[in-house]
Amino acid sequence: MITLTDKGAEKVREFLAAQQADMSLAGLRVGVRGGGCSGFQYQLAFDEQRDGDEVFEDHGLKLLVDGPSLQYVRGSVIDYEESLQGAGFKVNNPNVVAACGCGSSFRVAEEEQVSAL
Repeated sequence: MITLTDKGAEKVREFLAAQQADMSLAGLRVGVRGGGCSGFQYQLAFDEQRDGDEVFEDHGLKLLVDGPSLQYVRGSVIDYEESLQGAGFKVNNPNVVAACGCGSSFRVAEEEQVSAL
């Protein structure tokens, strides 16, 4: 399961409303792709459900995850943070065992075990 904090949900709702998205079809897509100095990077986008997506609902909003990304983001909590360095969504992911210094890429335990072989 993937969930949103109250602030994360508020911002997702604002962004979807600004795009005049159909709330019954659209949601926040949470995915990963290979890259960055630690192995994986998050891909967050506002999108509509696609075939093969796992769909989670929290705060009345859809969280869309493609099948291959699910193992890397399962259990994550999506937050929205504002600071002097900027504002944006932050993924609090229990699967992460290491992250790069800038925080834009990460490594998960499964990958850690494979690289130890």
